[in-house]
Amino acid sequence: MNASQIEKNISELVKSIDKENFIFDLLVAYGISKTSITRLKKGDFNLSKVEGEVLYKKKVFFKEVASDKLLTTIDDLTKNEEDLKHNPRFVIVTDYKTLLAKDIRTGLTLDTPITEINKRFDFFLPWAGQEKYQSKNENHADRKASYEMAKLYDILVHENPNIYDDGGHNLNIFLSRLLFCFFAEDTGIFNEEGIFTNTLGQHTKSDGSDVHLFLDRLFKVLNTEDNSAEPDYLQVFPYVNGGLFGSHIVSPKFSLKARKIILECGELDWSEINPDIFGSMIQAVVNPAYRSGLGMHYTSVPNIMKVIEPLFLNELREEFEKSKGKPNQLRKLIFRISKIKCFDPACGSGNFLIIAYKELRALEIEIIKEINEPQSTTIVDGSQSKIHFTKDGHEIVTNAPQARMNFNGRQTEIWFTEIKLSQFYGIELDDFAHEMAILSLWLAEHQMNKVFVDELHDYGRAKPILPLKEAGHITQGNATRLDWKTVCPIDLTDEVYILGNPPYLGFKGWDKEQKSDVEIVFNGMGNMQRLDYIGCWFKKATDYIVNLNSSFAFVSTNSICQGEQVPLLWPYIFDKNLEISFAYSSFKWNNNAKLNAGVSVIIIGIENKGKSNLKKIFTDNKILTVNNINPYITGGSNIFVSQKTSSISNLPEMALGSSGIDGGFLILSKEDRTEFINSDKNSIKFIKPFLGGNDFLNRLERYCLWIDDEDIEEANNITLIKNRIEKCKEYRIKGGRDAKKAASVPHRFFYRKYQESEPLILPFTSTSVRNYLPAGYEKAGTVISNGMLVIYDCEPFVLGILSSQLHMIWAKAVGGKMRDDIRYSVNLIYNTFPFPKITIKQKEIINLHIFEVLDERAKFSEKTLAQLYDPVKMPKGLKEAHHQLDLAIERCYRPHRPFESDVDRLEYLFKMYEEMTTKNSLFQKEKKTKKAK
Repeated sequence: MNASQIEKNISELVKSIDKENFIFDLLVAYGISKTSITRLKKGDFNLSKVEGEVLYKKKVFFKEVASDKLLTTIDDLTKNEEDLKHNPRFVIVTDYKTLLAKDIRTGLTLDTPITEINKRFDFFLPWAGQEKYQSKNENHADRKASYEMAKLYDILVHENPNIYDDGGHNLNIFLSRLLFCFFAEDTGIFNEEGIFTNTLGQHTKSDGSDVHLFLDRLFKVLNTEDNSAEPDYLQVFPYVNGGLFGSHIVSPKFSLKARKIILECGELDWSEINPDIFGSMIQAVVNPAYRSGLGMHYTSVPNIMKVIEPLFLNELREEFEKSKGKPNQLRKLIFRISKIKCFDPACGSGNFLIIAYKELRALEIEIIKEINEPQSTTIVDGSQSKIHFTKDGHEIVTNAPQARMNFNGRQTEIWFTEIKLSQFYGIELDDFAHEMAILSLWLAEHQMNKVFVDELHDYGRAKPILPLKEAGHITQGNATRLDWKTVCPIDLTDEVYILGNPPYLGFKGWDKEQKSDVEIVFNGMGNMQRLDYIGCWFKKATDYIVNLNSSFAFVSTNSICQGEQVPLLWPYIFDKNLEISFAYSSFKWNNNAKLNAGVSVIIIGIENKGKSNLKKIFTDNKILTVNNINPYITGGSNIFVSQKTSSISNLPEMALGSSGIDGGFLILSKEDRTEFINSDKNSIKFIKPFLGGNDFLNRLERYCLWIDDEDIEEANNITLIKNRIEKCKEYRIKGGRDAKKAASVPHRFFYRKYQESEPLILPFTSTSVRNYLPAGYEKAGTVISNGMLVIYDCEPFVLGILSSQLHMIWAKAVGGKMRDDIRYSVNLIYNTFPFPKITIKQKEIINLHIFEVLDERAKFSEKTLAQLYDPVKMPKGLKEAHHQLDLAIERCYRPHRPFESDVDRLEYLFKMYEEMTTKNSLFQKEKKTKKAK
């Protein structure tokens, strides 16, 4: 059962709490089978015979208590070994006004009004097999360990000047082996706790001079199946294998200080380390660029879940829910899961693969629990039997060789996990990250084996982790150059899910090799230099999954679903008969770090057409179900907004402002203007107010020299102006192509759009945090820079359109981005914006509302536009004026039915755009036909 369904269940439960059945209803809400609850009510499963108490093995110890005894009771219960011997995950007490709970495994507590437990439904998610990974992400053990390893790394590099002669590969392997030994001695992989650290301390000199010799010998022992020839202190170490200790490397030399730090590292509790994040944290050790946030560079588990849940995990959980009470179906589901392949072609230290592995293991545990409910026992010919499956899924019923009697006197089979690390594939360019991904998968397997045994201790067993088996198929190399079907083989019978967070890099950030990567991946598809680098992963994943039982989902820059990149990438994907299965609209990709990256991203899932009927858009904490998702992440048909040279809505012409290419020599500050006029009063004829985007938003005062050709002789008679013209000429002669073109006319702007009339202006860039584009009027006689868009001689209703929420939504969807800012485009945003024909009365209504907006701005003359349009600080009056303007604009589209969401608005706009452009195309075609006749 997924989290959203559980939240819905709990919200229904608190509407009408039945005291007699509360704890039973609560368990059912988290997916505990009704059959089990019936047995619990009857007393078969209730291990407490005290009135008002329910003790359900491994699940819960529940007790009704008086209001004044809540705290003392839960304190007593959580300390009583007799009460906890049946391993209840949660202890809960309540007076049906307040509910107190404690998670015995994590130590977390809950104190909430019972009618508000829906707000904290996530506390009990472990009942549904969903652990609280986020709290683990904040584990100080990981951070402390990475700091200690960073100190050791720095000393080793300093004291071994030739350590990077091989590119650092040996050092990477050495650190991986060291990390494994620390983890192994604290988690039971090695037979004796602390054996590695203690042995190193006892058998090396205090000055560290022989530590490298000890480690070389130990690493050889760990790769030797028969170490009987070694001294006793080394014979106690097991055979590890798995390739980790296979290759011969020479350990770096140690000093007294380095030896001290390695022993301090060994004193940490490595059993608390989380392999899903630890690899990334340790990667920061060897990457100086990450050092300022050491131990902070990892992707949070909740964000990873946004990828894997809709990609495959939710569907598996739904299948589990449907199969409850049907042992054969449940066994088939385990068989299916055991054959799934997960492939991350930009895997880094393995975060996505490890979380996918853990989630599949957790689901397998829940399925086995369900199978082993007493009512699910399979009897063939009067004996306990086990069902196996052949590769094609056919059933084979055999007598179970291993069985034990459960407390009801029935036989219960012994279970081992069917999920293997060899189901997980990855590609990683960085050598150290590649090594860490392999190591982290091993550690994750060991930890999940422990969870498997703990959760299923009556019938769950784990095979020894040593000697190590294959730890996933992690390939080091350039994912854009490798054949993915060689890295992760696939045929018609395979079920493969591609996932991950590939590199973003806009085209301006590419190096020579990355430019070559793009050329190779998109060979024969024309110029793709404006596409983000991540487009390579979308192209290769598309080619991989076509006509196969495979799908993919990537975290991506939102740029590939905006502006000019959409027609570059998406027609290729859709032409392969693929479609978007789910998408998260733009959100901040937080990584649970103190120095949080927080870039804006989207998540896109792609599958073969027809695999699922309904698609899901996750936006604004809502899930929208639609028939199709287009590349702009909204419902509706797949369209591609292309540049237009004029407005499809017959709006007046908009243009970029005037461009100087003057090195700043034609621009004057307020002080410059005063100096020029004081020096020669005739200067005032050639000075005009000058306005750029930043000037407009922050009320900055600037001026420029504006000299017409016929006035050049007069202007040159003014010394200060003549000096500026000469400097501008020098700048242009030395400049680029456009500057050189303008060198012959150094007295004037290269591109002139100035008119004497009042201009409507709009900044070229605007932060996407704002709810509205801050457009406005400027007084006549002002020169507008090319950092602004300008419309001359237009009616006020046009300003109303530009200032509306609908237009902002359109700009965000179809326009490009400059970092996280909207980069406004005349041809791509303004000219493509669909606006219906309106009546004179509708124009007058819009005019009235935009004047109200301008009046509200005027009330705060001490504030800048940047301050007024800060969504947090926006004055209530201005906010309300804009709201009324929005309603007036939206009634022009749908007079009787308001829009429900931004996705709804955007879907409507795209449909209208499609209709208008189709109509215009037919009109132009008809016009050409008539002309030809």
